[in-house]
Amino acid sequence: MIMARFIRAVQRTLRLPPLQRSSKTLIHGLQLPSLQSHNATSKFIFQTRSYQNSFEILKSPFESNVLRILRNEIEYLTEDGPPNQPPRIFNSFTVEDHPGQQWVTLRSKFREKEDIKIDVTMFDGCIFIPKLDDDFNENDITGQELRPHISLLVDISKGEDCDMLEFVCSAWPDSLEIQKVFIYRHGRLLPRPWLGPGFKSLDYKLQNALCEFLEERGVNDELSVFLHEYMMNKDRTELIQWLRNVKSFVEK
Repeated sequence: MIMARFIRAVQRTLRLPPLQRSSKTLIHGLQLPSLQSHNATSKFIFQTRSYQNSFEILKSPFESNVLRILRNEIEYLTEDGPPNQPPRIFNSFTVEDHPGQQWVTLRSKFREKEDIKIDVTMFDGCIFIPKLDDDFNENDITGQELRPHISLLVDISKGEDCDMLEFVCSAWPDSLEIQKVFIYRHGRLLPRPWLGPGFKSLDYKLQNALCEFLEERGVNDELSVFLHEYMMNKDRTELIQWLRNVKSFVEK
């Protein structure tokens, strides 16, 4: 009698159809899930997993194609030649990368008084020069050598309140060239300052003296070679991150 009243109480509480309220569905007072509810749960889990694994099905054909191409590009770039961890030191310089930006900063000290700061762009141009070949054709790019260009702004100061000597330089794959030299007047901003003559128009001896001035401070051909290697790596790093950002946007 006690068991019968207990079963009826459980039936009223769960409000199940008569077929599912038999004592066969009870084991020690616990109701077993029906086959129908088990199948429904399994179907839901399968559908959820299928959606997670192939959510692109809900995308338009154009979006799915973009995502496929982006994934292939990212996979190719990361497996074929993955970027290296950028160095933070080069000779006397510390290197400050700026992720997502088109420049880096190098800092150094020379002796006790001078602070050197170099702002360096990523590749901002190139030239083609002829290869040493008797069959050279100036209209045939394949017969020419590509020389990418990097711009440098070298600031040399002797204290926070002092004027700065600035060099505008071009860094080629194997050499460094000075383009301009001028004094940046601290606290005196002129609307149209005169930046001095073109470097190539200076007396040849003065050109050599200024080149030696920079070389003594580590701004030389060796630095130019390092910067080209560094920017090649940064260019690949930024490209991969850009592809990932575009992919993330399309996936939303």
